[in-house]
Amino acid sequence: MGVLDGFEPRKVLKYFEEICGIPHGSGNTKQISDYLAGFAAERGLRYIQDEYNNVVIYQEGTGDRAGSAPVILQGHMDMVCEKEDWCDKDMEHEHIDLEVTETFEAAWISAKGTTLGGDDGIAVAYMLAILDSPEIVHPPLECVFTVDEEIGMLGAAAMDMSCLSGRTMINLDSEEEGYILASCAGGATVTVHLPVMTDKTESGTALTVTVSGLYGGHSGTEIDKGRAIANVVIGRALYNIRKQDATLRLADIHGGLKDNAISRRCDAVIVTENPDGIRSVAEKLTELLRNEYKYTEPGIQVSVTESEMPETAFDIYSTDRVITALMNLPYGIQSMSLDIKGLVETSLNPGILVTVPEDSEVQISYSVRSSVGSRKQELIDRLESLAVFLDGYITSMGDYPAWEYAPESRLRDIITEVFDEQYGREPVVQALHAGVECGLFAGNLPGLDAVSIGPDMVDIHTPQEHMIIDSVQRTWELLLETLKRL
Repeated sequence: MGVLDGFEPRKVLKYFEEICGIPHGSGNTKQISDYLAGFAAERGLRYIQDEYNNVVIYQEGTGDRAGSAPVILQGHMDMVCEKEDWCDKDMEHEHIDLEVTETFEAAWISAKGTTLGGDDGIAVAYMLAILDSPEIVHPPLECVFTVDEEIGMLGAAAMDMSCLSGRTMINLDSEEEGYILASCAGGATVTVHLPVMTDKTESGTALTVTVSGLYGGHSGTEIDKGRAIANVVIGRALYNIRKQDATLRLADIHGGLKDNAISRRCDAVIVTENPDGIRSVAEKLTELLRNEYKYTEPGIQVSVTESEMPETAFDIYSTDRVITALMNLPYGIQSMSLDIKGLVETSLNPGILVTVPEDSEVQISYSVRSSVGSRKQELIDRLESLAVFLDGYITSMGDYPAWEYAPESRLRDIITEVFDEQYGREPVVQALHAGVECGLFAGNLPGLDAVSIGPDMVDIHTPQEHMIIDSVQRTWELLLETLKRL
């Protein structure tokens, strides 16, 4: 018996639970891709599975929609894998442990100690439930399951879209019921590479400086929430420690797992001649930070613990170079839209900070976003100029275009009409700072009419992620009725 048995929509949640039984973090999608291909083969459905693990499953139209123009349904199969510090689950190889919480107000699905993967497992589940239900009336369908959306939309960027004949597309990668997404920012993943030189450690004390207790979140939808970024705070901590101890040397630094998730923890191993003074600095900084972030990060903490003495550590110049970078490289919101009130226009998030000994460098990976292409490029140029000044360089990957708002949209009109009938009010048509794959599809499929919808999900990309079950049901009904009218 499944955890989600007894909840509606039954078939959608059945497939969602099956998906959660398959490890499917970004870069680890072969198993779930094969599952989707097997699903199609078992039902005699035509499908394509490309070399990148993207899958397209085709189904003929049904009922009075059989002769309609084909419709693309689209979502991504990968998820962001984050977990609590206490959780020992191997998300590369183990399934997600689902749990349901029921209150007087609502019931929701979450995972024990890890991210849930509702982003975007629910899209996969919606599509599979439709493909497995011959009684559902719909036009011919081209169901597209892409990979590695969470690390730069790599699957959609690599996909040969000539296999798609539809020019109407419903993307199922939104996380807020009652909103129809019609435009989003473009972006890229940019990595700053800082070279470091090392020397043997012959004296001193090894300590680990840790920034923890942060909330994290999605670097697109929650970049405006005022949350602290662990990979930024660690730079401030090291700078203050460096003022206390001029002999400080870094030996290792690492924080965050995904460039598009706000980092929740960062650790730096240092070698110092003044361990007692450093503990005092950490205590004072914790007090300051808790005052600064009292409304968003009340549990933020800078702590110092003893560490095993490393064989080598960065030299003084390399240590200063890394600290200078962490103190001065841009982060967070850079500009707000002048066209849409309250919309973030340009931002960047240093999601991954890591020492790479084999390359003798420290790497800082950023998710760069902007709804204005020139602003995005300006921000990349700023990262490059600062990296070069620090004797480093940048690399960029996963560049994707902004999805521009279409003044006229038959699909948007139909789904607005259905929503009004179902809810008794009009939906909010919005632009979003986070990226969805619609921009890549629109750039490759001339004349594409697209929207993005989805059920309520809260705290995605964090272990607190949860998905509201009643919202899944209502969004399912909205999707099915829209398909009947296309």
